Amino acid sequence: MQRLPGVGPKSAQRLALHILKRPEAEVEALAQALVEAKKQIGLCSVCFHLSAEPVCEICRNVNRDNSTICVVADSRDVIALEKTREYKGKYHVLGGVISPIDGIGPEQLTIQALVRRVSKQQPQEVILAISPSVEGETTTLYLGQLLKPFTKVTRIAFGLPVGGDLEYADEVTLARALEGRRELD
Repeated sequence: MQRLPGVGPKSAQRLALHILKRPEAEVEALAQALVEAKKQIGLCSVCFHLSAEPVCEICRNVNRDNSTICVVADSRDVIALEKTREYKGKYHVLGGVISPIDGIGPEQLTIQALVRRVSKQQPQEVILAISPSVEGETTTLYLGQLLKPFTKVTRIAFGLPVGGDLEYADEVTLARALEGRRELD
């Protein structure tokens, strides 16, 4: 259980003990559900988001805006952006970020598929929505150079969370908030 992301030793122990206390049929149903999910869920052939179908629901949706593609590191980012109900375009999931220290280069990600897709579809804008870590910044800069010949490339703004206090924000976050400022409507 501790191998699961975000699960520390104490949580792993609690989960394991809870499972051991459950009826055997319930534990078998959970195990079977996990096996079936692993068998049935794959990647969309267009955007590489998780999907039980060859093409995901977002890519199949004719009401989505084809003029923008939002590039994210993984499917969790798609889910987070969809919860906002603000973005109406299409997505492209990279499958991670460039991280030479971890042995992840552009060839391990879906970057070439993205370049082919952008050059073929000619969207009006590609939005880079990648976290501002060192690896995320590297990936963003790399993608920007590759995609600028084909279309307008933007990135999401970064800054202070709602309810956050300036005095508690670090220098990098404050600098990003200043860079991402916009005129009041």
